[in-house]
Amino acid sequence: MTMDPAHGTTGGEEADQRDVQKNNFADMSGNSQPHQEPRRVNNDPRAPKQKGNQPRRDRRDVHGWVVLDKPIGMTSTQAVAVLKRLFNAKRAGHAGTLDPLASGGLPIALGEATKTVPFVMDGRKRYQFTVCWGEERDTDDIEGRATATSDQRPTREAILALLPRFTGVIEQIPPRYSAIKVQGERAYDLARDGEIVELAPRPVEIHQLNLIDQPDNDRAVFEAECGKGTYVRALARDMGRILGTYGHICALRRTLVGPFGENDMIPLDQLEALCDRAASGEGSLADALMPVETALDDIPALAVTRADAARLHRGQAVLLRGRDAPTSSGTVYVTVAGRLLALAEVGNGEIIPKRVFNLTGLTASADRNERN
Repeated sequence: MTMDPAHGTTGGEEADQRDVQKNNFADMSGNSQPHQEPRRVNNDPRAPKQKGNQPRRDRRDVHGWVVLDKPIGMTSTQAVAVLKRLFNAKRAGHAGTLDPLASGGLPIALGEATKTVPFVMDGRKRYQFTVCWGEERDTDDIEGRATATSDQRPTREAILALLPRFTGVIEQIPPRYSAIKVQGERAYDLARDGEIVELAPRPVEIHQLNLIDQPDNDRAVFEAECGKGTYVRALARDMGRILGTYGHICALRRTLVGPFGENDMIPLDQLEALCDRAASGEGSLADALMPVETALDDIPALAVTRADAARLHRGQAVLLRGRDAPTSSGTVYVTVAGRLLALAEVGNGEIIPKRVFNLTGLTASADRNERN
């Protein structure tokens, strides 16, 4: 979800990315650039103030992933700015907006990790969310205005019987307050201006949807594992309607993004403490980084010789030779001496480099690499 400051309401979870244009990471063709925070403006209240004409510290090369356990109240863009400052990194961006009112996993890519962001964004997401029954809101979450109410409350049996209808590939109408474009305009802008927004249903895939708690008659807690483009807010809205009442999201936490789960998350206060220890020489920021290739867990790895690595690094294709040469085709990540070198395509007996990595600078510690 994302917040609309002018309206004071929230938008979607996975697909509602207000800053998607700013977070347009490099794709396999290399035609786009990773989002970088503006150098002129720093809205992060944690950031130290510049005094007089004090020169800025030179940014440094930092490469890897930090999976922030984002606190409630912080925007995804603010989180990127905070981590960029803590690591004094040249480049940073996130792999999927998480609403200010939501907590949980916000994978933040630093340096060359930004080249692997699409692989994370296309992965599965898991959310734990609470639905409040009896009221529908214009944003489908707690920050919106009530548009309909009901005294009816669903029973546990009715909820359980409904869940199979929302599992698998389903048609879902996105919330009116979403980043989907309607005739060139964002749906949330049109809705905020009072226009009636009619969005077409679209297929989404929900791998699992489970009822995990029912604290009282007014609330139910669910866990959903879903594919790209799914709106959890729309799930709450649609379940409420079918159950003969209304519903909206009143709590949300993301627990999985692609290869990154809760065990990978680090709270902001722990990260700041680690940075303070590193500044005093008692630790290293490398301990907080996960390797760049963590984002490529679902992609085959291909090791090459140093001679072939030199060709690939120059952007030249390499012929596959010998009986051990892979016969499959598709995307691979290439390593040399155990170190990530490139993203490449294998086909027609060749390795064709698409994105080459330059991991000079601060990277994940050897211990993190071994655990990976």
